[in-house]
Amino acid sequence: MNIKNANKFILVLMLSVFFANTNAQQKTIDQKVAALLKQMTIEEKIGQLNQYNDDADATGPTTVDNDKANQIRKGQVGSLLNAKGTVRTRSWQKIAMESRLKIPLLFGLDVIHGYKTTFPIPLAEAASWDLDAMQLGARIAATEASASGIHWTFAPMVDIARDPRWGRIMEGAGEDTYLGCKIAEARVKGFQGKLGDINSVMACAKHFAAYGAAVGGRDYNSVDMSDRQLWEVYLPPFKAAVDAGAATFMNSFNDLNGVPATGNKMLQRDILKGKWGFKGFVVSDWGSIGEMQNHGSVKNEYEAALSAITAGSDMDMESRCYKNNLTKLVADKKISIALIDDAVSRILKKKFELGLFDDPYKYCNADRETAALNNTTHVAAARDMAKKSIILLKNENNILPLSKALKTIALIGPMVKQLKQNKGFWDVDVPGVDSNFIVSQWKGLQNKLGANTNLLYAKGCNIEGNDKSGFAEAIEVAKQAEVVVFSMGEKRDMSGEAKSRSDISIPGVQEELLKELLATGKPVVVLIHAGRPLVFNYTADNAPAILYTWWLGSEAGNAIADVLFGDYNPAAKTTTTFPRSVGQVPIYYNHFNTGRPVTNDKEHLYRSAYNDLSIYPKYAFGYGLSYTKFEYSNFALNKKTVKANETIEASVTIANTGKYDGEEIVQLYLKDKVASSVRPIIELKDFKKIFIKSGESKTIKFVIDKEKLSFYNTQLQWVAEPGDFELMIGAASNDIKWKEVFELVK
Repeated sequence: MNIKNANKFILVLMLSVFFANTNAQQKTIDQKVAALLKQMTIEEKIGQLNQYNDDADATGPTTVDNDKANQIRKGQVGSLLNAKGTVRTRSWQKIAMESRLKIPLLFGLDVIHGYKTTFPIPLAEAASWDLDAMQLGARIAATEASASGIHWTFAPMVDIARDPRWGRIMEGAGEDTYLGCKIAEARVKGFQGKLGDINSVMACAKHFAAYGAAVGGRDYNSVDMSDRQLWEVYLPPFKAAVDAGAATFMNSFNDLNGVPATGNKMLQRDILKGKWGFKGFVVSDWGSIGEMQNHGSVKNEYEAALSAITAGSDMDMESRCYKNNLTKLVADKKISIALIDDAVSRILKKKFELGLFDDPYKYCNADRETAALNNTTHVAAARDMAKKSIILLKNENNILPLSKALKTIALIGPMVKQLKQNKGFWDVDVPGVDSNFIVSQWKGLQNKLGANTNLLYAKGCNIEGNDKSGFAEAIEVAKQAEVVVFSMGEKRDMSGEAKSRSDISIPGVQEELLKELLATGKPVVVLIHAGRPLVFNYTADNAPAILYTWWLGSEAGNAIADVLFGDYNPAAKTTTTFPRSVGQVPIYYNHFNTGRPVTNDKEHLYRSAYNDLSIYPKYAFGYGLSYTKFEYSNFALNKKTVKANETIEASVTIANTGKYDGEEIVQLYLKDKVASSVRPIIELKDFKKIFIKSGESKTIKFVIDKEKLSFYNTQLQWVAEPGDFELMIGAASNDIKWKEVFELVK
């Protein structure tokens, strides 16, 4: 045997051993689950399907229960949410170890964008288009949370959202399905890693399904859509989460086409557990099983429990419908014990995979908790993610970046010295940790400039309300400065769950104050802090420089200073369309054309247009500026005709012709020009984020395959139909640098 063949033999042998060990380990877990099931009473089985909230904290309407500890001792509780810290989780787990079978508890928590070290809100992170950075952020969040006794995060939210009135838009990746799939995969891998690793937590893809399309942008509201739209737009990010190995799913509050998602057999049994082969378990959203009574699909909790368990909801979060009704449902022969066994098995398997049966206190090490919550590399990563999330919307006359040689800078606005506001909604209050670790904008500029620059401050106004008494002071402070940085936006809790808004404009008198500051003649840089796309037409039209800073987390101040003074060149781009008015909502870039399309705002008569408003957004999907300039050239397509089993390659050269090194997000879009079902006018199908030094250029390539050319037809078949396709490469959905047509042939 020669060396080459010997190496091949060794590799095959090693792989065989690896897969044999993996299969044996899985078989062992399955056997352990089966053996444990045989020992369990029906009450203990139902207990595993029952999740309670820790009385110490809540993210929903808490149900007071003074008998929780006793129920845990009896094996009647499988999981707790909102228990935080090694002390608290250990105390609960100790009680679980007093139960007959000593089945450990699962501890779940909404770790949405960081634990102690808080990263930008997910929608802000998405604007970075940096998948590696997002995966790292989720990994750090998992490291800190798992060190504090947490086994399971209720994230990522992978809902596609096209309506900025919906408060929960801040939790997701935006309006695009392709990008949403990539980000879902990155976040699942970041949170979860290898299940059972000490620095991992179980991921939970939510909300299954189509919650982002709630009517009127109102939380908990109905969703009504075609099957084609469901499969093509809203389901793919969930499939990406399954493929990435997500351990759990959470169903959504909404009804989908008249059936509450919690009791939707098509979604949970047919698609998720059937067609997709999902092996994890499904948890309800808070109280959603009982809330099916309010939907009108069931008349009582007994019917609600029947509907949910039959549909495939495995764990009941805080409604107590399973606890109070499943035993009777079995006795009444409405359901089989096999149905309960399947749900219990799925949950027990995850507890085994986490290693909790080997060591129930595996994630309750106080020394590891202290080390994880004080890790400086986590802080550096949060700062990096925060600066990558800032979008440069406007920069007239190259006001930015600011010079560090400036002698006097005025920081004005209600956000300047805020701490907790910077964390945004769905942050975590960690036991024993105050807000002093959060870097305010004021502190961030002090850290950046030191004593060489005189920083002046005036609050000017509140975020909300009509009080203008602080205007005079703010104007006087502005007059003393060489440049004004005006910090404005919405409160951190104006976006998030139950934070739907019909008016998404800048609240209060903040834009009125901006008008006064601009009247001083001083150059003004505006920072806009928000959890969603806001409407700010006056600011957009009149401020010379605008940075959309979202809610950036605990390193917000340092990150903003990095961007303001050019230590980082902003590269972020929008992942949601910014409307001019709520009257345009819902608004998104990849819409269908009509029989009477609009080519410009002057042609609105008898066209699909508004008579009183442009149809075009204020800022399009994929938009964002840089301190440098990028030029696109040398476009090429390696062939004009392609078969379904072949690929086609497009290339482009990007040159950095400006003064600053920087990153560009190069976007590839496709349009199926004629198809059996109407297709969007433009669809993102790939992107590359590249770093290019000033004066240099790079050539990048995109590969288009059958998958990128396919869609769901009216029969819900995934097909690529022969015909002409338009390929587009550009810097934004409305900034296409090159178009070329190629043909897909049989």
